Amino acid sequence: MDGSAAELEAAERVVMRWDSASAGAGADEPMLFDGGGDRAEADRFLRAVDDLRRLAPPSPAAVGSPRRLSSSSASSAAWSGAVQVAMARLEDEFRHVLSSRALDLEIEALADLSSLSINSDRSNSASSADLPAAAAADEDDSVSSSIGRRSTAYRSLRSIREIDLLPDDAVADLRAIASRMAAAGYGRECAQVYASVHKPAVDASLRRLGVERLSIGDVQRLEWDALEAKIRRWIRAARAAVRGVFASERRLCFHIFHDLPISSATISTASAPATHDTPFAEAVKGAALQLFGFAEAISIGRRSPEKLFKIIDLHDALSDLLPDVSDIFAASKVAESIYVQAVEIRSRLADAVRGILSEFENAVLRDPPKTAVPGGTIHPLTRYVMNYSSLICDYKVTLSELIISRPSASARLSAEGNELAPSLADLELPELENQLPLASHIVWIIVVLEHNLEGKAALYKDPALSHLFMMNNVHYIVHKVKDSPDLWGMIGDDYLKRLTGKFTVAATNYQRTSWLKILNCLRDEGLHVSGGFSSGISKSALRERFKSFNAAFEDAHRVQSGWCVPDNQLREELRISIAEKLLPAYRSFLGRFRHHIENGKHPELYIKYSVEDLEIAVGDFFEGVPPSPHNRRRSHG
Repeated sequence: MDGSAAELEAAERVVMRWDSASAGAGADEPMLFDGGGDRAEADRFLRAVDDLRRLAPPSPAAVGSPRRLSSSSASSAAWSGAVQVAMARLEDEFRHVLSSRALDLEIEALADLSSLSINSDRSNSASSADLPAAAAADEDDSVSSSIGRRSTAYRSLRSIREIDLLPDDAVADLRAIASRMAAAGYGRECAQVYASVHKPAVDASLRRLGVERLSIGDVQRLEWDALEAKIRRWIRAARAAVRGVFASERRLCFHIFHDLPISSATISTASAPATHDTPFAEAVKGAALQLFGFAEAISIGRRSPEKLFKIIDLHDALSDLLPDVSDIFAASKVAESIYVQAVEIRSRLADAVRGILSEFENAVLRDPPKTAVPGGTIHPLTRYVMNYSSLICDYKVTLSELIISRPSASARLSAEGNELAPSLADLELPELENQLPLASHIVWIIVVLEHNLEGKAALYKDPALSHLFMMNNVHYIVHKVKDSPDLWGMIGDDYLKRLTGKFTVAATNYQRTSWLKILNCLRDEGLHVSGGFSSGISKSALRERFKSFNAAFEDAHRVQSGWCVPDNQLREELRISIAEKLLPAYRSFLGRFRHHIENGKHPELYIKYSVEDLEIAVGDFFEGVPPSPHNRRRSHG
């Protein structure tokens, strides 16, 4: 026997001692790669496998995979059997190392990393969500390079937090096993073992992160409150899954399988050849599809205004993750479909945002007059629209990127079946210089709101209350704009001046409609008769004038005390304005004519109020409740 034959026989003996099938393997079967103790036997086994490969007996069938070798000779049959035993043993060892030596993945700690969260202050234009492209651009030129061209280690983006899934010595053992199996043509089997162990582990990690297995139908049937909470959890889970779980799997696969020929005739195709990315893709693809499937379900779900801001959050989170998704998935032929899907979902989320904003505009347009709000107070629609507009400005960085066209004429007048449609043609969208398309949409929303409020104001039978309603609502709009620098910056000073002017007109019309008739009662015209003025006062006309004033003021007091001006400052300013017109006029009228009444019978029937009484009574106005009785001082006595 020559030296080579002797070495081959020795190698076969070492391998055959570990023939699990013939030994009747059980739970207590010793393993070569146990992570501790004497490694000499493991090293001896690996050397024997190397010798089997190096000392293969000459045979035409020896070209290619050993599993297809001819057994035409005893030596080749023995060699082939030893290789089969060696591969079966290495497969068991590979599975054992993956299963028994895995480190506990601290999912909770990963999910809580502040570095993985988007800045919650949306007014900060430098938040990580706003600048995903810049973050990627700061990296070196290898950002877009494939992992296959990285010779020593898997490079991470700074946002990625790779976790050691196995100790370094276990990774070294797995690499040693995988390299022998791949060299013998068993790379695919090795990859399948990896996927069979790590796919359930990846799935379990996502479950611990709170990622539920929901179909598109399941997601779309959820009530919005429940769905909103799930979106918040998904954003947190997606960051941890992509930047922690998937990135760590990718790095582990790279360390174990890079540069190894793991393909086989059963899986390799011209369009998708198996590479070292194949085990990674098989381990994570299902979990990734499940993860991004939730965002996909949201992107194609029913569009309604309340969903806008959570969908923007979802869009921003996905945009923030895309550079990492690209780095982890796009370089792999077998996993790049995950990246493609994520890009498509982000595009659909952007479409959903644009569609929801348009739907919101139409909803404001279509809101029917129905019944007037009691007391002419601020309409719920006004509060809702202005709060919504303020939130739009909080999200202006993203929305300015997504909203790229102004409201079109056709969109502005697309009110088919809308009872407001005949008057919509008179509406104009103010043209402001260098105005962003998003700003045009906000201005248009307020224009439509004003138009709708005018229709609601017409529901009041009392013209004064109609004006008060418009005054309240336009005042609220103006102050919401002033309270939000972003909103003010969007609509601009010119349009704000127009709104302020509209408020002034409404306030002036209210006072004229409410108080002109009352103040006319305090004029001299119609009280004198022919002759000298001082001696020609018609007492009967004067009595009627006092009676008319008393009745008109009492009616105004009774009615307008029940009207509502919810803004404290505006309410006080209105009372002061009324008092500044009413009290001096009454004081003057009373001073000139009271003695004519007091010299007659029953003066208390005509002079019912002192100036102080009126001043107290004016304090009851606009409280939204019936007036309280006052002990009025009688001026005649």
